[in-house]
Amino acid sequence: MEPTVAEQEYLESLFWLLEAGLAMTGANLARAMQLSAPTVSEMLGRLERDGLIARDSSRTISFTEEGRADAERLVSRHRMVERFLTDVVGVPWDDVHEEAEKLEHAMTPRFEAFMRAAIGDATTCPHGHPIHVGHRIDGVPLADCAPGASIQILRFENEAEDLLHYLKSVGVEPGLTGQVLGSDPEVVSLTLAGRETELTTSVAETVSVLANPSPPPRIALPEQLVLGRERYGR
Repeated sequence: MEPTVAEQEYLESLFWLLEAGLAMTGANLARAMQLSAPTVSEMLGRLERDGLIARDSSRTISFTEEGRADAERLVSRHRMVERFLTDVVGVPWDDVHEEAEKLEHAMTPRFEAFMRAAIGDATTCPHGHPIHVGHRIDGVPLADCAPGASIQILRFENEAEDLLHYLKSVGVEPGLTGQVLGSDPEVVSLTLAGRETELTTSVAETVSVLANPSPPPRIALPEQLVLGRERYGR
């Protein structure tokens, strides 16, 4: 049975936690979605009853086989819709996330097949995430890179639309290459495509890059990650 729209939202958010390397717990999910603990707990109980997740004695969440398949399908579809809206329709990449959220729940399998054909061999969404989940390239937080490091922007871990607007306004987008000029507790300065720019260190925590030399791999702690106005954008 197809998960309800509400269940789909939770499955996608849970998969974001999994993909980002964060613990799949009710507390992390509530923070990511900016919902109350009782609201999240009620929905997790429904997902468990429907056989989409399991919870152990410590209340840590895991996907069932069916739940994981549903989550991967939903996330792939969302990223495919974003790429279609950007490349085919012409929606700016910093405006596309919320539009895709609305559209992904309303389209038929026939229209989904049309979209997949229309985007051709595109491998990522406009924000750098793999359309075929499981093909994620490991990166490091931009905030960790030392001055002088050469970088390539991989993806934005937080796709909340207000943060996407900010990143676009300072000239940061996936695929661009450049160099870190300096950093302090508040600001990271860098060049990208020959343009000097800077962004706040809190947002730089959510920008994954390839770097040379590369800092040690690290997963940003949930409390360090800046949220969008409404929730963490996945």
